[in-house]
Amino acid sequence: MSFIQENIMLVLIALVSGGMLVWPFISRRLSGATEVGPLEAVQMINRKDALLLDLREPGEFAGGHAPNARNVPLGQLEKRTGELEKFKGKPVVLACQSGSRSHSATAVLKKAGFSEIVVLAGGIAAWQQAGLPLEKER
Repeated sequence: MSFIQENIMLVLIALVSGGMLVWPFISRRLSGATEVGPLEAVQMINRKDALLLDLREPGEFAGGHAPNARNVPLGQLEKRTGELEKFKGKPVVLACQSGSRSHSATAVLKKAGFSEIVVLAGGIAAWQQAGLPLEKER
């Protein structure tokens, strides 16, 4: 107990840093979104005409994105949901670089009335690692 009292700042730093390490896992669970791998995402796109929504910034998107992906950066998503109205009846596959932004976007889309939302597990990095094609803006 005396160790904790003498080193309260170190203990607090350890608790905060530990919480920061665990937060991504907690936020993914709280988003309620189902995750699919790259191959499952391709099947949804081909069989169910799913929309692949890329949430990365325009510069990231231009550097390489999945074919036919639609780019709406996460920071603009709430303002731009009107552009996506015609896709409400279709599945939506959310993609970002690693998967974190996609989980944040699920609440915005659910609030806007989208019902079938999935997250590309591992994001575009996983897409690329699976050997799936990327297009670059010219």
